[in-house]
Amino acid sequence: MLKEFKAFAIRGNVIDLAVGVIIGAAFGKIVDSAVNDLIMPIVAAFIGHLDFSNFFLVLGHAPEGTAMTLDAMKKAGVPVFAYGNFITVAVNFVILAFIIFLMIKQISRLKGNANPDAETKEEILLLRDIRDSLKK
Repeated sequence: MLKEFKAFAIRGNVIDLAVGVIIGAAFGKIVDSAVNDLIMPIVAAFIGHLDFSNFFLVLGHAPEGTAMTLDAMKKAGVPVFAYGNFITVAVNFVILAFIIFLMIKQISRLKGNANPDAETKEEILLLRDIRDSLKK
């Protein structure tokens, strides 16, 4: 079983996946910063609020003297509907998805033009021969 695990762990796909996860985590921090520090202030300028994380609805009874902030409500154990956090996470997702789309599009474009004179695979040549002989 140890040999099987070793073979699995050093397989190229597993290592590629690990590298992807690590880069993805770092990339996520960059996107979070871009959203929180660049995009959300611009959106907030149009809406009039800067901090979307403090948008919430109180679903229970708040004790007297509790500040009307999300942190204070959570510390007091009051159930809250924190839709502001959802807005921030949704914007993060859309931006991240768009950036990944652009990256994959560029990589595909570069791969397609990287070596146009590359040798055609033997399987393709055989399939072409079969197709041509069937046409006759």
